[in-house]
Amino acid sequence: MPFITEKYSAQTYAVLRIVTGFLFFWHGAIKLFGFPIENMHEEPLYVVYTAGPIELICGPLIALGLFTRPAAFLSSGLMAAAYFMVMAPQAILPILTNGDLAVLFCFVFLYISAQGSGIWSIDSWRSKN
Repeated sequence: MPFITEKYSAQTYAVLRIVTGFLFFWHGAIKLFGFPIENMHEEPLYVVYTAGPIELICGPLIALGLFTRPAAFLSSGLMAAAYFMVMAPQAILPILTNGDLAVLFCFVFLYISAQGSGIWSIDSWRSKN
């Protein structure tokens, strides 16, 4: 017997993609513009000017479902690099270094890059036309 949420899997995936892209965007906005709050982490300029634009651009692309696969793949790689360069050398468990968000973003973006844009996306609208 199917679980009650099974018939909404396409919609649930779309919401996951939209919310994840939306949240990722704000990380870039904070890094580059100090908005909506000032960045509380002292990050080297190469991090700000490399990660910031990727987050600021790929977040909305993923949320809107435009060039979803490459944007999500790039974002997944960015989060893997962030984890292994900054957090992993400090401790093996992500929870000990506040690296759990980077790991979660990494694998959610990897899944999105494999799954594609799905419904409620510009990519699916473009493929119909």
